[in-house]
Amino acid sequence: MIDKYNDKKKIKLTSAEALPKIQKYCAYQERSHKEVRNKLFEYNLWPNEVEEIISTLITENFLNEERFAKAYAGGKFRIKKWGKLKIVNELNRLGLTERCINSGLKEIDSSDYHKTLRSLLKKKAAEVKETNPFIRRNKIAKFAIGKGYESEVVWEFVKDIVPD
Repeated sequence: MIDKYNDKKKIKLTSAEALPKIQKYCAYQERSHKEVRNKLFEYNLWPNEVEEIISTLITENFLNEERFAKAYAGGKFRIKKWGKLKIVNELNRLGLTERCINSGLKEIDSSDYHKTLRSLLKKKAAEVKETNPFIRRNKIAKFAIGKGYESEVVWEFVKDIVPD
């Protein structure tokens, strides 16, 4: 069957066929429950089948939200240089609990966090050609705040990096 809106063939699987497929999907990289649930619904499974498969995945340790939160937070910080606020927002969007989110944030060392922020600000300061110090500081700070860093910390560092 072809969906007339996105030309993708709809897959119809039984729970027995979906389980090994979704196990492989989870083994490839850490996944949130929401991602797995959405993938299972793409296989046109009934809600009770989806919940049964998810409980099997949790039991067999294919799914673990705390482990996912740690991998996600650490990865987004190290690779994309995201700040804690952006990471928290994304983990909330993925439906993780407050406890899992806090556990994930513990993966980010505060000295590394500050070093990364400082290096991002210095790099951005080198790119910004504005001569007015107030506008220059504002552009640099907006950049870091947009990446999810806390505004108080950003402004503290910006004042050090961009003198009057």
